[in-house]
Amino acid sequence: MAGRPTLAAVAAAAGVSPSTASLAFSGSSRVAPHTRDRVLAAAQRLGYPGPDPVAASLRRGRTGVIGAFIGERLLYAFRDPHAITLLDGISEVLGAHGAGLLLLAGDAGRPSAEQIARLPLDAAVFATCGLEDDPAIPLLRRRGVPLVGVEGPVGTDVLIDIDDFGGSRELARHVHDLGHRRVEVIAMPLRLDGTTGPVSGARRARTHYRDVRRRLAGVEDVFGSVPIHETASNSVADGLAAGRAVLGVPAERRPTAVIAQSDVLAAGVLQAAAELGLRVPEDVSITGFDGADLHWLGDTRLTTVEQPTAEKGRAAARAAMALVAGDRPQDVLLPISLRIGTTTGPAPRGANGHR
Repeated sequence: MAGRPTLAAVAAAAGVSPSTASLAFSGSSRVAPHTRDRVLAAAQRLGYPGPDPVAASLRRGRTGVIGAFIGERLLYAFRDPHAITLLDGISEVLGAHGAGLLLLAGDAGRPSAEQIARLPLDAAVFATCGLEDDPAIPLLRRRGVPLVGVEGPVGTDVLIDIDDFGGSRELARHVHDLGHRRVEVIAMPLRLDGTTGPVSGARRARTHYRDVRRRLAGVEDVFGSVPIHETASNSVADGLAAGRAVLGVPAERRPTAVIAQSDVLAAGVLQAAAELGLRVPEDVSITGFDGADLHWLGDTRLTTVEQPTAEKGRAAARAAMALVAGDRPQDVLLPISLRIGTTTGPAPRGANGHR
């Protein structure tokens, strides 16, 4: 059986040197069009697919691949409109630069330290994982891989950020101004260990995620200490389970407002309220965070904090490509805004006491 055709064989068949054949495949303007056509025709006759892209990238000192670390399993990321929009923004810019995107899941799907040490990456974006002491950072740092953080973690070369604290504080102020005093927070995971339920002070102090901590701080800046119910993942199903637990109690102990740390969690809480026969916002007000496109809610318009998610992804990708090119871009702080929808209203009469 004949071996795999080589570039040298293609060059010989086309009557050119191997270096000219290589330039023809690269699209170099130094090769005349009729010569390029002759080389490509010879390659087609011989069944030659083109130069090895891995070998070419090694010669350039680049792989053409940008890694995106995801905080949770990809199963959850692809159910979260915010995460999908963020990744779409990243891929839009990378595609324009001819770079590929490698998704690296969190939790049990995270590559091992040995794998991270060998991953062929030009740069890495920590896309949806604000883990403050991510163990991948020192591994990538030792290799000299440029790093971009989206709302964290600390220790990256560039940070693409929003004002989580200010946004949550403005949202909490809106709820407070409506007369609500019995408020509970449905939080995203404080640590990725599967824990759900009420959060103790000790666990709160060990929060691993920058965005979770800052969003809690924004609410507490308005209300002081509030009950917190942690979810195991940022998903509608976990929001539903948390909503059942928080709202399925006697009326005198039920919060009049639930502040969910994401729109996806808030969507689950809305489902729980409907199951329990609670009217929104007459019996309970519910808020989210992100401004995600939750088209399945129909006429219900969630009160939330809107952030420019797609632009956040684009900014992260632009920063990554700038770092690869040897530039040192500045950190970016993107604007956010409060969007008042149909899911918040005045606190029910006689329900203004603290829990």
